[in-house]
Amino acid sequence: MDALRAVVQPVTHNLPGPVRDLGVSLLGDACYRTLVLDVDPTDTPCLRLAVSKALGVGIVAASAVVKVPQIVKLVRARSAAGVSFLSYLLETTSYLVSLAYNVRRGFPFSTYGETAFILAQNVVITLLVLHYSGRRGWAATLAAGIWLEGGTGQLSAFTVFNYLLGSLSRIFTTLQEVDDPLILYAFVAGFALNAVLAAQVVYYWNTPTAKATAQKRTNKKSGAKKATKKQ
Repeated sequence: MDALRAVVQPVTHNLPGPVRDLGVSLLGDACYRTLVLDVDPTDTPCLRLAVSKALGVGIVAASAVVKVPQIVKLVRARSAAGVSFLSYLLETTSYLVSLAYNVRRGFPFSTYGETAFILAQNVVITLLVLHYSGRRGWAATLAAGIWLEGGTGQLSAFTVFNYLLGSLSRIFTTLQEVDDPLILYAFVAGFALNAVLAAQVVYYWNTPTAKATAQKRTNKKSGAKKATKKQ
């Protein structure tokens, strides 16, 4: 450890001002000195805080693009099959409430910042779903809609699994940094629901939607009728 300190400390003691200020703002003076200046990873509380902050910042950064694959998939397919308008409307509303609650309580931005980015992307997806499917999405929430469709349609697996991992990470960061059972229970519930969606994505991975299957059958019947007429 002493050899490591001899190599690392000349760097950590001469970090640029903005980097140093960012580190202090995330870790606090005590933990910044322990982990960065003294290079002492044996301080368990500070180490847990650092891991929590790293996860939080990573989640916030990833959230800026987490739903871009979903948006691209909808635009390319020009279809909203498997994506429920009602589900996104409810999700957007819940994120708006969550954002307002966290801001009002003054919690660290790293513990909820993804809410703002996902909220903006949800608005775009909601508009696309309305554009491509009208109001048919009102029929069911997303999980129920997948079950009825018999497939995940244009639902992005990337988005679903990132949500699953993100909600699990948020449980850890909330336990470390936010003393609020309401926030914790919300993330636990979110993880459970995301697990259901992830399981459905795996189960229906290569399964076409019921609508797509019906369309293929119709096309086959139409082709058979035309062949019979020619004969």
